[in-house]
Amino acid sequence: MFFHAHPDDEALLTAGTMAKLAAEGHRVVLVVATAGERGLADMEPGEALGETRLRELYESAALLGCARVECLGYGDSGLSPQGGVADERPDNAFIDADTEEAAKALAAILQEERADLLTIYDPAGGYGHPDHVQVHRVGRRAAKIAGTKIVLEATVNRDPLLRLLRLASRFYRFPPEFDIRTFESAYSPGEVITHRVNVRKYARQKRASMAAHASQATGGDTDRTLAVMLKVPRLLYRYVFGTEWYVRRDVPPGTRLRHPFDGWPA
Repeated sequence: MFFHAHPDDEALLTAGTMAKLAAEGHRVVLVVATAGERGLADMEPGEALGETRLRELYESAALLGCARVECLGYGDSGLSPQGGVADERPDNAFIDADTEEAAKALAAILQEERADLLTIYDPAGGYGHPDHVQVHRVGRRAAKIAGTKIVLEATVNRDPLLRLLRLASRFYRFPPEFDIRTFESAYSPGEVITHRVNVRKYARQKRASMAAHASQATGGDTDRTLAVMLKVPRLLYRYVFGTEWYVRRDVPPGTRLRHPFDGWPA
């Protein structure tokens, strides 16, 4: 089971792994906490962003071979201009949810599916979105309630990412609000990553999953992350996005495992 905060998060962090496991015959289940209704997007009049994003989520899931998709129904907490918790958010915002209550809802699905593996995010929530941090808290508690044996924290290897951003800054002028230094505490350093999953064989499905979230390629005054990724030439895309990273806390830090189920049983 793959637990994410918003539609499109699965495409960015775990799509290749999902496609790989589905191709190997595993039952893959995708759960999102929210519909992502407070995300940026250029919408047509009368369109509801949350409904659009859930529709895109189902399309993405089908492309990846998912057997089931669920939304826990919490409100998208949004993000403040400074990158923290937004002052104005819905009454049922995921960040404000009771952790135990949300964990029980997720655990019920884990138990129903008899899931052997759950993916969440690292403690930083990747780049720090409040809903991503909450996914970490809720997911870890849900796994304990359900007795799920393997918990993998989906992340990005911070070390090459920082090197790439510093190199890019020599040739590309980032927007004024973009601060490379924020990535010094985002995601996870290579020394703690335990799983490096090669998903190059599934690059076509991963790219299609990203493309399914068309609403997230537009909106705002600067280039969206998803739009930039989809501009990468296909051959290069396979190499740039051909590895997905995870941290498993019950094996030694830095252990080099290649498959999500490596190290089984715990």
